[in-house]
Amino acid sequence: MKKKEISVFEKLSGYSTFFTGTTTAFILALSVIVAWLITGPFFNFSNTWQLVVNTGTTIITFLMVFLIQRMQNKDSRAIHLKLNELVASLNGPSNRLIDVEDLTEEELETLSKYYRELAIMAKKEKDLSVSHSIEEAEKLHHAKHHKNH
Repeated sequence: MKKKEISVFEKLSGYSTFFTGTTTAFILALSVIVAWLITGPFFNFSNTWQLVVNTGTTIITFLMVFLIQRMQNKDSRAIHLKLNELVASLNGPSNRLIDVEDLTEEELETLSKYYRELAIMAKKEKDLSVSHSIEEAEKLHHAKHHKNH
């Protein structure tokens, strides 16, 4: 697969997101706040002195929310695509889970109930690899139930 050229914004947002999660970034931010506190007496703790840090932190926070969400969306999409590839390539798992993130909250809750049922059935099994899908687990459980009675 040919790698596309990454835009300047993409590089900048990726680097910024990475950098803000480092110890260096935390120390830098802490240093700015300490410097601001130290300068308080020189400015008589004036409203302007307070406004400087309030405005600066508000702007940075505002921009970071969008930057972090952008990177979160990209990472989440990449993970979903990788999981979709795995689900689609295996024989056992149910293909209904491909693009499950596009379902409504109600549809997700329905699937969640099925998987809670599957978890209850799986706990009754001695071998963890016995069932692969809800349908298979239900058939197996039903067959065992009727076989024993």
